[in-house]
This record gives sequence, structure tokens and C-alpha cells, in this order.
Amino acid sequence: MERPAWAPRSIDISVPSVSRIYDFYLGGSHNFEVDREAARKAMEFLPGLPKIMQANRAFMRRAVRFAAGEGITQFLDIGSGIPTFGNVHEVAQAAVPGARVVYVDNDPVAVAHSQAVLAGNDDADVVAADLRKPREILSSPPLDRLIDLNRPVALLLVAILHFVEDADDPYGAVAELREALAPGSLLILTHASYEGIPLPAERAGGAVDVYKDIRNPLIMRSRDEIARFFEGYDMVEPGLVPMPLWRPDPAPEDEDPYAFSGFAGVGRTA
Repeated sequence: MERPAWAPRSIDISVPSVSRIYDFYLGGSHNFEVDREAARKAMEFLPGLPKIMQANRAFMRRAVRFAAGEGITQFLDIGSGIPTFGNVHEVAQAAVPGARVVYVDNDPVAVAHSQAVLAGNDDADVVAADLRKPREILSSPPLDRLIDLNRPVALLLVAILHFVEDADDPYGAVAELREALAPGSLLILTHASYEGIPLPAERAGGAVDVYKDIRNPLIMRSRDEIARFFEGYDMVEPGLVPMPLWRPDPAPEDEDPYAFSGFAGVGRTA
């Protein structure tokens, strides 16, 4: 397999990557056949996966515009993945010129491509770090340069927590990040769930098994379990809802049923 110029020499391009699979679902070009093969296997069980990912991205863009409208000019996007059109810095900086954005990911391809996309953008940077180690994120030089933790921050945990197993204490990591944020900060979050999927859970579970097979377990949590991530936050209306129902524009009458899989919400620190 020929290695493209954008793929760091340090990565094994014969092993599927969650961020590259996500890139494939969104119609991106930064993925390999091994990623596409895993994605197609998952889609055999859950054919609406691309639509779910598109709904996820659409929510993210609406939530970033909402945060900007609330006067927030700092954005910390953990688990940001491979940049695609309409990424956080593009949306935020279009809404608020000079908005500052720090991306965080533990995938070398995502980090390398983010660095290339952000070249020349002095108000955005990327950190190679892991959500499970919040202190490394909070003490990183890019965050120290761009983010003032004494002022409100929009913290994005979009489609990332369902890749963190309970044994790695995702609730503790989210709480540690919350404690570092100033009052008025926002948590912008999406999470996969069996609730809302227009298929029996047993069939959707086949897609979950594909992620388990590539050693990136997908943890499907209930709405109540997802709501626990917002402890210490006041929920912004309309609360924790299926992604197309969070402040839709326009109303989602004709939305694909798969788009309603999983949940999205925004919370504000007191």
C-alpha cells in the first residue's frame, strides 16, 4: 500500500482508524481502504451511519454559532478528528473574527492534517493529547497561548465520549475539565446510543461489534447515562435531545430517521 504524503511515517496504515472512518462517512478523502472496509462492514448492520455523522456535524455547527452568539470567543474541541469543511475554527471565526480555537486529538493523522489546515492561522492550533488525560491538555503550550481559562470557553466533546470505556473514567475526565473552566462556559456534547436508532438494538449491535474488532470499542450509553456528563452544568434549552431537534434550522420534518440516533446537548457552567 502506497503511503500518501499527508500520512505521517509513524502511523500503521494497515490498521483502521476511528477518525479516518469518520472522515469516510463524511465523504472525506483522508482515509485508506482498510478504513473504508471497516466502515462498510459497520454499514451492513447500520446503513444510516453516514447520515448520523452528518447530523452530528450539523449540530456542532449550530452549537458553535450559538456559543458565538452568547459572546464566547474561545473554543476547545477535544476529539476533533480530521478537519473537514465547516470545521469549528471556520464556523467560529466566521461568526466572531479573531475567535480562538484549540483542537485536541490522539490520532497522528488528525493532528498532522490539522497542522496543515491551520498553517498561517494564528488564532487556531492543535494538541496531540488524549481526553483521558485532561491535565496534559490543560497544560499544553497551544492552550496556554490561545485560551484564557479565566474567561468562558466552549468545550466541545462531539462524538468522542462513546469511545471512552467506563474503566477509563470518562465522567471523571469531563468533571476535571469542567473544574478548569470559568463560569459561563459551555459544554457542547454528542453521544451515540441505541435509543432512537430505527433498527432493533441487536442488529445495530453488529456495527458496535465492528468497532470492537478494530480495538476501538463503541460504548452505547442510555440517555440517562449521557445526561450524567452534564453534572455541574445548567442545560440550555431544549436540553438533551436527538441531534436534529437541538435548535434546528430549518425544522427537521423531512430529516432521515437515522439522524435521530443518539443525543446532543449544551450545558452552561454557573
